[in-house]
Amino acid sequence: MIRSAVTLNLIESMSQGPWIFWHNLEESLKKAADLGFDGVELFTRSGTDLDANHLQDRLDQHGLQLAAVGTGAGKVLHGLTLTDANPEIRQKAMAFIAEMITFGARFGAPAIIGSMQGNVLPSGNREDTFALLAEGLKTLGNHAASKGVPLIYEPLNRYETNLFNTLESGSGFLEKNGLSQVKLLADLFHMNIEEDNLSESIRKFGKDIGHVHFADSNRKPMGFGHTEMAPIAEALKEIGYAGYVSAEAFPFPNPDAAAEQTIKAFREYFRN
Repeated sequence: MIRSAVTLNLIESMSQGPWIFWHNLEESLKKAADLGFDGVELFTRSGTDLDANHLQDRLDQHGLQLAAVGTGAGKVLHGLTLTDANPEIRQKAMAFIAEMITFGARFGAPAIIGSMQGNVLPSGNREDTFALLAEGLKTLGNHAASKGVPLIYEPLNRYETNLFNTLESGSGFLEKNGLSQVKLLADLFHMNIEEDNLSESIRKFGKDIGHVHFADSNRKPMGFGHTEMAPIAEALKEIGYAGYVSAEAFPFPNPDAAAEQTIKAFREYFRN
């Protein structure tokens, strides 16, 4: 069964971005549970930012699961990427993501590599950068597998990375490099920018999809843009997708209203 999730940013120094709930763990978990979400996706400063036992107790109390953990703080707060020309920075990036993988795996949740993939720099070599990315994903994917979870790699739109922007290019990269422990994140916001046909891409490359980000064409909650969601939902059902559809969207017009709109849209497309 496809499950619902809502994003929660727990980094106090951040005040804007595509997350629905902000900063308060207990209050956000209660609101998510009251609305009927199945899980939450967390964005934290590091893999040691939260006490795992405490988090498990709070999740259990509210009947929620941990859907995934984001690794973007490694880039946003520390400037780390897997494709940096400096090997010391790459090693720090690997350690940061490995720590997040270990943390998420305690809850059966995968870690997501989005912005930490980096870019081909103007002074860089494209094939060399791809090789660095493949090497990093291979090592981290094996680490995730040893913990019983997949690793999630997210193709981003062209304005955020010049590596891989579509499910097709991401899937080809995984296959070419034997990255069987890595799955793709189908982010509907990014796909609206890059894909010719969202539902057809999901059908063609569904075998590689391990997580879905649920946001409309303008990155507001689903229903506030022009995404044709019905055929996308049908495609996800056809491929037998059984993971989370997680709202990585702007808290528009405010967090509570955004969460309510998200669960309303989720039920419309995945529960009727």
